[in-house]
Amino acid sequence: MPDSPNRPEQALIERYLDALWMERGLSRNTLDAYRRDLETCRDWLTADGVCLQRAQSGDVQRYLAHRLEHRLSARSTSRTLSCLRGFYRYLVREKLIKQDPTALIENPKLGRPLPKSLTEQDVERLLAAPVGDSPLVLRDRAMLELLYATGLRVSELVGLTLPQVNTRQGIVRVMGKGGKERLVPMGEEALAHLAAYFAGGRPSLMGSGGSDVVFPSERQQQMTRQTFWHRVRHWAAVAGIEKPLSPHTLRHAFATHLLNHGADLRVVQLLLGHSDLSTTQIYTHIAQSRMKEIHARHHPRG
Repeated sequence: MPDSPNRPEQALIERYLDALWMERGLSRNTLDAYRRDLETCRDWLTADGVCLQRAQSGDVQRYLAHRLEHRLSARSTSRTLSCLRGFYRYLVREKLIKQDPTALIENPKLGRPLPKSLTEQDVERLLAAPVGDSPLVLRDRAMLELLYATGLRVSELVGLTLPQVNTRQGIVRVMGKGGKERLVPMGEEALAHLAAYFAGGRPSLMGSGGSDVVFPSERQQQMTRQTFWHRVRHWAAVAGIEKPLSPHTLRHAFATHLLNHGADLRVVQLLLGHSDLSTTQIYTHIAQSRMKEIHARHHPRG
């Protein structure tokens, strides 16, 4: 229970949270998180001799600076500011204050998180992990090779049908997000493993089934994203790769390695099916990071 001097402000916080619950139907966990953010800010301001309801822009900025100085992340501080914005807008709407002290405060710069990627050596080990000529091994190797060769999304890969794959021209026709179609070259390695899979893997997996899905599950149906993700993790363990992986790890590696070898950013954008170049630009940061790492390791004064 808050100290008695804070009880009026606690009541105001609860009133705001009740309004949020009524208007937006937020979950109990979300409301509890908002409550913690508001109470923490209130307690800090109170210790500084400032009332939460009467705080000015400078007071809020000092609190945000205090958070960052104490190594609280920019992301959580941005979330706190968002919570305070909602609270003060509510007070303005209810005519409890005249001006919103957060109105002119900018969000902390977060930066975009870099996607996890693999080195070229990691990828070589992963692609070499499926050894043998069983239908499942042939299927998995072909899927991994095709994914790294084309940068497809996992959902695009598992949803491929035979009419989309042109082995004679060496291209795959992909229907991406928003129904946008793109043509992506497959490369000789992927084509070779795809041919081996079509000859000795897919017929056994499909049996008498009539589906035109390229990579069926053992039930002769389209494989789920989750199933393929389990297969990736299995082969990563076989290859001894301990780095954290995501379902899009090979897609990220595809883009990063192309840029590392001098590919044009707009070409990578087209291959990935990004509608906005800014989405692709994040991979330039990974490429630059890799270049710095190589420089530091090999340059005599690195």
